[in-house]
Amino acid sequence: MSETPNRTLAAFGAILIYATIIAYTDNYVRVIAQDAGLWQFHATRTAMAFALLAILAMPLGLRLRPKNPRAVVARSLIHGSAMLIYFGALAFLPVAQVAAGLFTAPIFVLLIQRLVYGLRISRIQVLAVAVGFAGVVLVLGREAVQGATLAALLPVISGALYAMGNIATRQWCEGESAEVLVAGFFGILGVFGLIGMVMLAVFPVPVAEGAAGFVQRGAVWPSGTFLWWTFVQAAGSLLGVGMFVKAYQMAEASRVAVFEYVILPASAAWGYLLWGERLTWLAAAGMALIVLAGVLIARPSGPQSPTASRQ
Repeated sequence: MSETPNRTLAAFGAILIYATIIAYTDNYVRVIAQDAGLWQFHATRTAMAFALLAILAMPLGLRLRPKNPRAVVARSLIHGSAMLIYFGALAFLPVAQVAAGLFTAPIFVLLIQRLVYGLRISRIQVLAVAVGFAGVVLVLGREAVQGATLAALLPVISGALYAMGNIATRQWCEGESAEVLVAGFFGILGVFGLIGMVMLAVFPVPVAEGAAGFVQRGAVWPSGTFLWWTFVQAAGSLLGVGMFVKAYQMAEASRVAVFEYVILPASAAWGYLLWGERLTWLAAAGMALIVLAGVLIARPSGPQSPTASRQ
């Protein structure tokens, strides 16, 4: 075991930088969605991220060759599917609401481990699941009670898939470097993007104007706005994940995992500063309950972070 002391305050600072960057860049997906499509966004973002990784690989000594390619691809498929839903939801839902749905991942991790793997969970973890579920219902608001529309449930579906990816990370990808997992994640989203563009070119569908047509829109001539904010997304993701990894090198995972929930108020703060979005008191209370659930889950077992490769 390493004798390196915990630098908890420094780790919190790194997580705060990560959360601030990711919450900011995710708020501009709605701008990207105005004149481009989800599929073109992912394909272009992957190309930009790979170019940046290629430039940084040698000076930073990055190891980009996977030890178990099949496991990395399988995990990337699961996480990629989660993020496909996540970014699709960002086009028409507030970032704070979508982020809250994604942060249900630790709750689903506990449920999957209990129901699929038969692992025991403690009473306090059961309490955490109940608290987190109550928080999700409050964040989703009236739609969660009146019919549970697909639009309202998309962030939670994304969180469930992300939980599966977290379990796959531990079960299948032990020993893989962070950069390999990030590259695999970007790669599979790029493949999804190319497939989507081809399918929409062969089988075009009606496309609504603006952000409402984000998912249905095929390839279009990229505007300067699209290219700029997609590049900001790619660069911000790589920098944010770099800060994230640094945090986990400076302190125990069980401590850092709790810090990650700062992305919820960060998302809400950027939503207010950039677009004037205000949270209802019910949504704010729900986010507080989700954070409390994360603290309760992290204390007894220190589970893997819900956003280790989110971007």
